[in-house]
Amino acid sequence: MWLMLSTVFESVFTSTELTESISLLPFLECVGAALVIGLILAVAYTYKTRYTKSFVMTLAILPAVVAVVIMMVNGNVGTGIAVAGAFSLVRFRSAPGTAKEIGTIFIAMGAGLIVGMGYLGYAFLFTIIVGAMSVVYSAIDFGSKKTDLAYRTIRITIAEDLDYTDIFNEVWSEFTSSVKLVQVKTTNMGSMFKLTYDITLKDPASEKKLIDQLRIRNGNLEISSSPQSTVFEGL
Repeated sequence: MWLMLSTVFESVFTSTELTESISLLPFLECVGAALVIGLILAVAYTYKTRYTKSFVMTLAILPAVVAVVIMMVNGNVGTGIAVAGAFSLVRFRSAPGTAKEIGTIFIAMGAGLIVGMGYLGYAFLFTIIVGAMSVVYSAIDFGSKKTDLAYRTIRITIAEDLDYTDIFNEVWSEFTSSVKLVQVKTTNMGSMFKLTYDITLKDPASEKKLIDQLRIRNGNLEISSSPQSTVFEGL
């Protein structure tokens, strides 16, 4: 039994050395295994994740594509170049992806590479472990920031005759733990200023009180509040 189990984690190819040709049966075994692995990864990715049909379909077949590339160059000097070329396929999407999408693509390519080398047992083991951990992390909402509501972007319109450098200092000190003026823009033919601040609220529940105090100081002109965006949102 131990002998049978150990053979699962050996290459399906008859020789441990690189060969220039691959017989039909091992080829079909590898392609079939890669398709199953791709399906497992695709299902794991869709758990509690927003996704598109095209991305999930691509993810499902990507391990098979990588596996075939690796098998077809087996025994040639171009193996290293082919591997690098296969991994460069991460740029296949015209729009930049999120960190999770790019990471999942690399996982699928890694599994396909293992299959292409003939180690089907290790490929399935790798896929099951990584897929299970992906589902667990999604289920527990791992890495989410519980204080997101505290980070806000405030846009305030004021008359041109107001000195915006310190007019709101008293309000900021009462309601925020940090504040940064990120943009000053003229509007309405230069008769008004639009100020953009990135702030961190001491208490997210105090946002309305903060806006009420700002309205008193800006003459009840337009004020908007939105979640604070970051340059590292995607990656």
